[in-house]
Amino acid sequence: MASPRVFILRAPGTNCDGETAFAFERAGAKADRFHVRRLLESPAMLREYQILCIPGGFSYGDDIAAGRILALQLRRHLGAVLEEFHAEDKLLLGICNGFQVLLKAGLLLPPDEDGIVPATLTWNDSGRYEDRWVHLKASTGGRSRACPFLDGIDRMELPIAHAEGKFVPRDAATLRRLESAGHLVLRYATPPAESPCGAPPVTADGILPFPFNPNGSEANVAGVCDASGRALGLMPHPERFIDAVHHPRWTRETPPDPPWGLRIFRNAVGYFA
Repeated sequence: MASPRVFILRAPGTNCDGETAFAFERAGAKADRFHVRRLLESPAMLREYQILCIPGGFSYGDDIAAGRILALQLRRHLGAVLEEFHAEDKLLLGICNGFQVLLKAGLLLPPDEDGIVPATLTWNDSGRYEDRWVHLKASTGGRSRACPFLDGIDRMELPIAHAEGKFVPRDAATLRRLESAGHLVLRYATPPAESPCGAPPVTADGILPFPFNPNGSEANVAGVCDASGRALGLMPHPERFIDAVHHPRWTRETPPDPPWGLRIFRNAVGYFA
């Protein structure tokens, strides 16, 4: 399939759907944007698409908690069609608010026996909205089987923009279980030693200090995938780095070619080649 079709799901408050559609199209896909009410009215329309993406923003104003209301809609009213979609070897991507939605809907990490998802995303340690560029390290070793979106990616730099991005597992045992199962595929990292951003700090507990870890996430987690690797949620915004001039130091450094964000979207498209 040369041009997979992308279903971009938006809700009241979503504000990154246009940029995300553009990024997918730049990568070679055909992207359509739909309000969640369209999908609630006609769930079968999702069958015509190969990629489902929930972009960033503030769905339903982040009332109750970020992504919570849209997650409840997906779980209670669209659970069957989403399970069918995922079972057909298709891809799901949640960016920032979309990550919050996928995680709280139980589409990335299956709920425990008591029906509770084993991890959540909550308020940044700073207590405020953080908007900055961060360094990231993928935990897949470049293996496409682990997560197609991160195929061939080891380290990268992307922007974040969120107030509730702190990854918190249920307890230490749950964190170890998620790590051993390969769910924790993307982590905040320090810049390379030669970077002008400064030398990597030394930490005692393994959690990077601010601003390297911008929200205080346990184990520096920035992205999570499901057991198949075909569903990925990440807090950074890849759609905001698909052109060299998007990088804040593009005039002083040589940006990666292609930019890291575009590589993620190209990987998704290439999965169906």
